[in-house]
Amino acid sequence: MAKNTILLYFRMMVTMCVSLYTSRVILKILGVDDYGIYQAVGGIVGFMSFMNSALATGSSRFLTFELGVGDEKNLRKTFSTTLLIHIGLALFVIFLGETVGLWFFYNKMVIPEERFASALWCFHLSVAAAAVTITQVPYNASIISHEKMGIFAYVSIVDAFLKLMIVYLLTIGHADKLVLYAVLLLMVNVSIQLFYRWYCTHNFEETHFSLNYDRDVLRKIAAFSGWSLFSNASIALNSQGILLLLNMFFSPAVVAARAVSLQVNGVVNQFVNSFRSAVNPQIVKRWAQKDFDGSRSLLLSSVKYSFYLVYLLGGPIILSADKLLNLWLGVVPEYTVVFLQLIIIQNFFGVLDLSFYQALYAKGQIKENALISPIVGFLRFPITYVLFINGFSPVYFSILCVISYFILGCFIKPILLVKIAGYKYSDFVNLFETIFKVVGLSMPLPLFMYFKYGGSFSCEILSVCFCSFIFWFSSLIVIYFFGLDSGTRNTVNKFIYNKFKNK
Repeated sequence: MAKNTILLYFRMMVTMCVSLYTSRVILKILGVDDYGIYQAVGGIVGFMSFMNSALATGSSRFLTFELGVGDEKNLRKTFSTTLLIHIGLALFVIFLGETVGLWFFYNKMVIPEERFASALWCFHLSVAAAAVTITQVPYNASIISHEKMGIFAYVSIVDAFLKLMIVYLLTIGHADKLVLYAVLLLMVNVSIQLFYRWYCTHNFEETHFSLNYDRDVLRKIAAFSGWSLFSNASIALNSQGILLLLNMFFSPAVVAARAVSLQVNGVVNQFVNSFRSAVNPQIVKRWAQKDFDGSRSLLLSSVKYSFYLVYLLGGPIILSADKLLNLWLGVVPEYTVVFLQLIIIQNFFGVLDLSFYQALYAKGQIKENALISPIVGFLRFPITYVLFINGFSPVYFSILCVISYFILGCFIKPILLVKIAGYKYSDFVNLFETIFKVVGLSMPLPLFMYFKYGGSFSCEILSVCFCSFIFWFSSLIVIYFFGLDSGTRNTVNKFIYNKFKNK
């Protein structure tokens, strides 16, 4: 797990640096309005693809489970069955996109007349990219199931190089920048997915596709994913759907602001997802091997450390959001700062919600979660719609997100884990006591220093560095003394001692 985590962090650092650089240049080349149009058009296709997320969850779970059991015959059948399902879904998304999606594009989207033709090209290209991504899911699930995270790190270097090439071609290209950007992204997407498929077929025997699918596996995946469908529809409605609402009620610049804040938040999430991608297969495999105590212990520990990662990364961003965005983008779209601050706070609770879900995922019993949790998400959309109709600020949606994720992460998921997965309420009381103590004790000093001295620097970089250093210093000290159990603290002490001893 440690090796895989390091490899995934290497991958994340490469993609993060390239993503931040290219986003700045692309926003400058396309302009705020074209960037917002691209994000809104992509939101239509993203919303229609919510079924893919549900099937991806089921595919990854059953492939990992069969690998843990060690039944190679069932593993091959499971892969072929999942690939057939995703091919069928890709065809359905193409049909849906070119009918219902096209109707929405023509009748509901708010796009300047002079950019309509370019936006239409982006729409068609986005549908094609979505279809390719959907059929790739079983291959990526196989790589994760085999815990071969290194390949993601290596391919990320190539992907980063190709993304830099896109920026270069945009600067020298004479075609419509928006259309050219969509074409180049599709080409990169197809190239990367083809390589992953080649790698899987040459390294994992079960990824050799055959039409000999297993109806029993199909039924199990459909039943498992069916419960995820409701949940993923809620997620799509409150991510891609909100981009469409923002396009309908506000200018493309507001859509761009939301997209930028989501991208920064995505960078933070990559740190946690890299850690969770390494630990999640072990949680499932321990459960498959009947090591229920080991699976529970690993999950609770991973939740705590996932929260620390989000907190350490998100805290400085909240304090210095305006300065960071100025340094990164130069021209910051309206609402971007407050969008970013609220979405980071949302993440503090969201990481609890997503991490706890892994226990239900490992057991394969997600019915209750799929019925209860999405209801909270679904309520956000109509409430937001009513607020927008009555002239409220787009910021209110972000506030609703913080409230709903607090309810999900701190109440709903713990109750479900006690009821379904054999956890105890004391597990969560101890966990929440620890992480909230860390926040309560570590935050006062950075807040005081920020308001007292944060604005006294003439250079924005120095101000960001000062606030970040104070926050990390305070947080790491508090985590060490109050956020670690005695065994982990002793391990840290031994590691530090050995490092200094060797020197």
